[in-house]
Amino acid sequence: MEGTQVAAGYQLQRFGSASVWPPRGEMANPEVVTSSFPQEENGCTFNQNTSPSEELLLEDQMRRKLKYFFMNPCEKFWARGRKPWKLVIQILKLIMVTIQLVFFGLSNQMVVAFKEDNTIAFKHLFLKGYVDQTDSTYAVYTQTDVYNQIIFAVNQYLQLRNISIGNHAYESKGTEQSGMAICQHFYKQGNICPGNDTFDIDPQIETECFSVEPDDSFYMGTLEENKLNLTLDFHRLLTVELKFKLKAINLQTIRHHELPDCYDFTLTIIFDNKAHSGRIKISFDNDISIRECKDWHVSGSVQRNTHYMMIFDAFVIVICLTSLILCFRSVIRGLQLQQEFVNFFFLHYKKEVSVSDRMEFINGWYIMLIISDLLTITGSILKMEIQAKSLTSYDVCSILLGTSTLLVWIGVIRYLSFFQKYNLLILTLQAALPNVMRFCCCAAMIYLGYCFCGWIVLGPYHEKFRSLNVVSECLFSLINGDDMFATFANMQQKSFLVWLFSRVYLYTFISLFIYMILSLFIALITDTYETIKHYQQDGFPETELRTFISECKDLPNSGKYRLEDDPSASIFCCCKK
Repeated sequence: MEGTQVAAGYQLQRFGSASVWPPRGEMANPEVVTSSFPQEENGCTFNQNTSPSEELLLEDQMRRKLKYFFMNPCEKFWARGRKPWKLVIQILKLIMVTIQLVFFGLSNQMVVAFKEDNTIAFKHLFLKGYVDQTDSTYAVYTQTDVYNQIIFAVNQYLQLRNISIGNHAYESKGTEQSGMAICQHFYKQGNICPGNDTFDIDPQIETECFSVEPDDSFYMGTLEENKLNLTLDFHRLLTVELKFKLKAINLQTIRHHELPDCYDFTLTIIFDNKAHSGRIKISFDNDISIRECKDWHVSGSVQRNTHYMMIFDAFVIVICLTSLILCFRSVIRGLQLQQEFVNFFFLHYKKEVSVSDRMEFINGWYIMLIISDLLTITGSILKMEIQAKSLTSYDVCSILLGTSTLLVWIGVIRYLSFFQKYNLLILTLQAALPNVMRFCCCAAMIYLGYCFCGWIVLGPYHEKFRSLNVVSECLFSLINGDDMFATFANMQQKSFLVWLFSRVYLYTFISLFIYMILSLFIALITDTYETIKHYQQDGFPETELRTFISECKDLPNSGKYRLEDDPSASIFCCCKK
């Protein structure tokens, strides 16, 4: 590990030649000015009575203070014997947050799997002739099929207790059970005669609804025995909706020592005839809500294990609070030292410190860790509420914990950057980021143009261009070389002009983005990588701040960095290497 490597990470903001710093001999008699700034803690301001020897002493103190600030944890330990508490906390937090995420992920997977399994089961129960993976093509084409589908769904609903193999039940409202609502939406008035090319229609939409109550002795029968008295005017009909609620309990969580949740399923079967094209699409929607069960009892150690997990989550919160305080304190100290150096620089040279030098005092890693700590604390509190069955926001909690864990693992790179070989990736990303952002902004304009063009021209003829979101996903896949042949082959040939345009569109997009834009993007990063390797061999360009610090030749283990009020020096700090 080299102490000078840390400083190298801060040289990337300025690749041009730095202004030449005055040699130490010329700084023996700096210009003495009257200071209007308040006296700093280390006495680095000057007044008219300061002697040249005191000025040189204060300059050395400032250099030493700045050099210590930019040291890595090991160098700070050798310099002042300061224990690397933030490093220890970050390693402990990394382990605990990852364990917490794994436990919550397993629990969340059971919740999502239970939702998906029930949705598939309901489709097979209430949709006649349903086959998996046919949601986009599931439709009916005759009036008889529409009535048969409605009657089938109603009969299945009424016989749910006898046919379902799951623990499904009707929703209870006091002593009664809620029923199925059947609603049809249609134009108020319509007289359509396609043969004569005439129509007379009132576009105002009316709704008629009635409900079917659960009753074991009640049966709708077949189409000929229809007891619903449902009559549909297909010329005016827009949609038919069957809406009902069912309940279930997810018992599989008991095997993982977690308390079960109670689920409310709001099911909606929609017959869509808005196009009046002779094809009525049937869609199935399942709105799921999770809540705490009202009255429950579980024998065994489930409740005790839940308490253990909540204690673990509380310990994670304590660790993250400690990390938050330490990182926030380091950011504040960096800002204070920045202001101190700005005042010192102005009093000595009547110059303002550049923005790039000011930004070196702001440690972006600490800011990222602060954000990670805040997300972890919020997610852990939410997870404890979920375990206590006070809340059921699984998705929000998973986003918070997942993002925080991502940032924690990225934060580990900071400590790897203290080694020269590992630091190459960080320096390359840091140096290339501004140019990459500008390049992506220009490429995004071309990309969006292709998105809008493909959506409006190819959308009616190609399923991968039906919406802007799908178009963007399709084009991004093409850039990465995925599914190229299928995109060409699935283009309908109903219009030769559009088919010909699609070929020109796809060929130009692939050629432009893969052979030109993507190659330029890679070349941009490669050029930065080569530049960084060259700087690591020949040295990084020096900024004014780094040039000022480099005049301090004191080694970390020299003992000159210890403060006067420090306790007795550690044997590891005072002994020379």
